[in-house]
Amino acid sequence: MRCPRNRVNPSLRQSVTYRRRRLTVTRTRATQVSIGERRKPHPAGRAGFLRVDSVHQGDLDGEKGLYEINLVDEVTQYEFVAAVEGISERFLVPALQGSIEAFPFVVRGFHADNGSEYINHRVAALLRKLHVEEFTKSRPRRCNDNALVESKNASVVRRYLGYDHIPRHHAALVNDFLRDVLAPYLNYHRPCHFPVEKTNAKGRIRKTYPFDKVTTPYLKLKSLDAADQHLRPGVTFEQLDQEALALDDLAAAGTVNEALVALFAEIRRRDATVA
Repeated sequence: MRCPRNRVNPSLRQSVTYRRRRLTVTRTRATQVSIGERRKPHPAGRAGFLRVDSVHQGDLDGEKGLYEINLVDEVTQYEFVAAVEGISERFLVPALQGSIEAFPFVVRGFHADNGSEYINHRVAALLRKLHVEEFTKSRPRRCNDNALVESKNASVVRRYLGYDHIPRHHAALVNDFLRDVLAPYLNYHRPCHFPVEKTNAKGRIRKTYPFDKVTTPYLKLKSLDAADQHLRPGVTFEQLDQEALALDDLAAAGTVNEALVALFAEIRRRDATVA
């Protein structure tokens, strides 16, 4: 029995010969983004290699929450957090510039995950303007490439601002707290664990966190070789010492707690006034 004209026998379609001649497969092509170098940073014991990530305070009843932009130096764990209304270029670029310029040392590298809020031409242009030498981004299937700042998202941002929804119109108020109160405490008074790397018999690098390496980011900065050479022009350790010694650690922690209570009280007051 012949097949009708212009039709192919179904069994023929399954044959190896037919599929080899007629089947065309177009594979998905990976999108090539030339912005940023896909690798892990190598600071070699130098300050100024920043890790960046975003934290969202959630949405509620269709209202967007604000975002925190978290920047952490890999070697010293110096940290600055900024609050913005959104992660569009309009809000993000000024926040990044202000945070990068707040670090007391020269910023040499900037590392982000593959989010489009950071991997774009506006951010690349900002880094060139600020003379940041290296712009790197995380590698695929390497979840530890940006692990430092992601851990700080939990231990710092969530620790103080929590998971609750904070409306985006409070971004300026929250940013004042982060810049003027929390940042000095984090960098001058809050102790951090610093790793010691050891290579085992199999050649694998293992990190340990001995207690005698616990110190503040500022003291870690001062302990680096030729520490003065890391500082920005016009910044001296004498100036930084005055800010570091303005409060003791206990008083600084108390100041943060008092300011945090006042911050959320003001947020509730403003929301009640609007309602």
